[in-house]
Amino acid sequence: MPAQLTLTVSGDERSVEQGTTGTDLFGDDRAVVAMLVDGEQQDLFRELADGAAVEPITVDSEAGLAIMRHSAAHVLAQAVQQVNPDAKLGIGPPVTDGFYYDFDVAEPFQPEDLKALEKAMQKIVNEGQTFARRVVGDDEARTELAGEPYKIELIGLKGGAADAAEGADAEVGAGELTIYDNLRRDGSRAWGDLCRGPHVPTTKVLGNAFKLLRSGGAYWRGSEKNPQLQRIYGTAWPTKEELKTYLDRLAEAEKRDHRKLGAELDLFSFPEELGSGLPVFHPRGGVIKRQMEDYVRQRHIDEGFEYVGTPHISKEALFHTSGHLPYYAESMFAPFKVDETDYRLKAMNCPMHNLIFRSRGRSYRELPLRLFEFGHVYRAEKSGVVHGLTRVRGFAQDDSHSYVTREQAAEEIQHLLDFVLSLLRDFGLDDFYLELSTRETEGDKKDKFIGSDAEWEEATRVLEDVATRSGLELVPDPGGAAYYGPKISVQARDAIGRTWQMSTIQYDFNQPERFDLTYTASDGSRQRPVMIHSAKFGSIERFLGVLVEHYAGAFPVWLSPVQVLGVPVAEEFAPYLSEVLDRMRAKGIRVELDDSDDRFPKKIRNASKAKVPYVLIAGGEDRDAGAVSFRYRDGSQRNGVPVDQAIEEILAAVEGKEQVTTSPE
Repeated sequence: MPAQLTLTVSGDERSVEQGTTGTDLFGDDRAVVAMLVDGEQQDLFRELADGAAVEPITVDSEAGLAIMRHSAAHVLAQAVQQVNPDAKLGIGPPVTDGFYYDFDVAEPFQPEDLKALEKAMQKIVNEGQTFARRVVGDDEARTELAGEPYKIELIGLKGGAADAAEGADAEVGAGELTIYDNLRRDGSRAWGDLCRGPHVPTTKVLGNAFKLLRSGGAYWRGSEKNPQLQRIYGTAWPTKEELKTYLDRLAEAEKRDHRKLGAELDLFSFPEELGSGLPVFHPRGGVIKRQMEDYVRQRHIDEGFEYVGTPHISKEALFHTSGHLPYYAESMFAPFKVDETDYRLKAMNCPMHNLIFRSRGRSYRELPLRLFEFGHVYRAEKSGVVHGLTRVRGFAQDDSHSYVTREQAAEEIQHLLDFVLSLLRDFGLDDFYLELSTRETEGDKKDKFIGSDAEWEEATRVLEDVATRSGLELVPDPGGAAYYGPKISVQARDAIGRTWQMSTIQYDFNQPERFDLTYTASDGSRQRPVMIHSAKFGSIERFLGVLVEHYAGAFPVWLSPVQVLGVPVAEEFAPYLSEVLDRMRAKGIRVELDDSDDRFPKKIRNASKAKVPYVLIAGGEDRDAGAVSFRYRDGSQRNGVPVDQAIEEILAAVEGKEQVTTSPE
């Protein structure tokens, strides 16, 4: 009789025969693509050991989707080398909503190449190839992969690969090396790749719910010093219906792309002469930016903050004191010399605010002391991650720092969170959850965070308590903290369901100590304050980019660069409409008159493309009645509105931060 094993399967104890695999346990459930064994993801074909705790990983779970998409990336690589045997393999990890794979090929991929590769992938999927795992030694792997220079480089980085290249942990890690072979039904080997796994049981799991989306250049290991490879992006979903839903969402996102709309609406541009990630705002974009700045400046004043200003550069030594060097050095621009002294462009404002706090003695009666500025900062973002306004190299932060006693920290964090959420709602973002970013607690990565265990535990507890009391969903983000302390970030969903990280609140017990910040307590002793960082917009540029996409360029009235566009039915009515617009301008309404030579229907079409909230039309009847006709964004129209009533309606919409799309009647 075969030996018996005792397993805990989904919380229930079971007795099974020795040699039992995950396939034996879950093979009848096609939704199960892998298993969790004592907390480790494993392929279903792996044999289970006595005493193991086993959980199924289903394809619709976060882990299951990642496994399916990583398997799709391997099928893509197999298809590429089938079509082009000279292609060299880079890295192919799963990413949010999809996967990618990097290749060293002689010529960039073209759209027609992606179509051909999709067909090759479908053939591999239809064959029902299985993924077989082999453990190999370093030397054995190097011999077998002698024709794959990038894979051999990863073998040399084993143990630190996750830091050495984004996505490399999908290929190698700190443990044993493994190669996955794709086997045909007759057992013959079709292809293989260096990989940590796990994978889906068979390529048939991918069905026909995958698609290759685009290709582009990507530097090996993210460095411009390395060769540029060709990256193919794809997506994969459990069902064809889910794939279609995603592709529809992508199409809508493409329509809303802030880079495209920014050019069409004449809001901003990215001149090549300035360099990547350095936008300029045109007059209309400047209006939106100024409205945002005016709003958040007044809100900070209302919330008890004091406005300060700091320079764009500093002696490098300041950032050693703050700890940003060496912890943040890779994201800072290189030093430059002035009078033999090294200076840096600032990547953050907090060190300079600390100098303001330290400029004189402070009393407990001054706390909380809240400092705020529009600080322009500079980050040396790699070219591969720079993206429109949402990832730039120079940007303004609505940066604030609250200096509080330890006892005041929770109340101040609550105050800041309430501030942040009300601001997001004013800008039309009202679907959000919170993310709590904490430090790594084990291994080498723990060394990237400064401070004692007790300090981190206290700071994390305070943030978690406040976040929990908010009633919002709280999602853990292990290892996502800043080096000096944990943080809460507000994750907001836009009009089409995409999630954006917006405002942040960070608890910092380290910088006050590094800058020797103190205040005089009520008993006369010198005490150390706690410093709480908060950025409401985060980056004004990024927030504006998100708003463009959220509203698809059709901003609420109070933010619209042009709030009212006057369109006379004929040239003879232009003087009357100009007088009406002058009255509105005197009330602070932003107006324009289309007095071009275009015919009336074309003027209306142009107004629609410009996404102006109110188009005011005037003809003979309007002029005679002292009225105007309203045309709204949805094409509806209201005629014969008295001018005073029109002004009152528009001012009310501005004051109420309304999104005007249709007639109120």
